[in-house]
Amino acid sequence: MTDGSLPSSAAPRRFRPTLWPTVVTVLSLVTLIGLGSWQLQRLVWKTALIDEIHARQAMAPIPLPATIEDPPALRFRKVSVHGTFDHSREIHLFAHTERGNLGYQVITPLKQDDGTWVLVNRGWVPDTRKDPATRAEGQVAGPVAITGTARPAWQRHMFLPDNDIATNHWFFGDIPAMAAHLGLSVSPVFVEADATANPGGLPIGGQTPIDDIPNNHLQYALTWYMLAVALAGVYFVYHWRRDEPGSA
Repeated sequence: MTDGSLPSSAAPRRFRPTLWPTVVTVLSLVTLIGLGSWQLQRLVWKTALIDEIHARQAMAPIPLPATIEDPPALRFRKVSVHGTFDHSREIHLFAHTERGNLGYQVITPLKQDDGTWVLVNRGWVPDTRKDPATRAEGQVAGPVAITGTARPAWQRHMFLPDNDIATNHWFFGDIPAMAAHLGLSVSPVFVEADATANPGGLPIGGQTPIDDIPNNHLQYALTWYMLAVALAGVYFVYHWRRDEPGSA
């Protein structure tokens, strides 16, 4: 004889949330949605930045100003400089190519026609050609005219080692430290030479990462939002329960 209750397999299901899973889920959803929205804001910012960079690169080069009060305002602007390189004070900035080849960007002080100094990133050389003696043809003597892109100093990222000034191994573009190392007063921006070939083929110019600026914020935003949807689904399934026998 039965008591009239339904077997557990036939009992109706109801959404019956519990306290702590609900609290944890709500906090997690707020965090995930907030991260997704933040990435959308980053997307708008990065898109505007890339558009600005390409617009500046489309402009005709201007002479590098003698006085630069706001270095970031000149960022990615095409500029021209005239003067003479001091190859004896060459600086080596660790860098690698897109194919993973290790090497250095050669930064050389240029004494401009007005007597002021600017650090010129002449381009990349492989590790085996770091020694200037192996690329003597590219050590151009006498007056030169360089067209390139202005780039302010940048800060050390958390995954980069500190610059090893004593051995002339640099990992980020610290202009004040480079100027102190050279004993020179220099412009507050680098001039990164364009892709015009140097004698002998080295250094290889055109190292400004105009087309390599990542803009993956939309993918990141979608990832956070999808995680939020997945979490909400797990929460719902977990609490979609069958009525227990005798429950109201």
